[in-house]
Amino acid sequence: MEVAINNNIYKQASAYAQQQGLNLTSVIEDFLKRFIGRSKAAKEEEVPDIVLSLLGAGENVSEDDINAREAYSQYLEEKYK
Repeated sequence: MEVAINNNIYKQASAYAQQQGLNLTSVIEDFLKRFIGRSKAAKEEEVPDIVLSLLGAGENVSEDDINAREAYSQYLEEKYK
């Protein structure tokens, strides 16, 4: 199997591997393993804790609470004048 790689990228990756005391093949294989692992993890990923901590922030406004909607509308009008 053959893969074409841009010559500049190949040189940079080769230099990186040499600096790290590795061979280029192991660097590429490691990258691909991580890439594949992230793709699988992204599909199975749960909602981050920071997002969960934001759930329920603020007060709920009922659909028939016209005054709250009007107040928010006025707030936006003032803010973006």
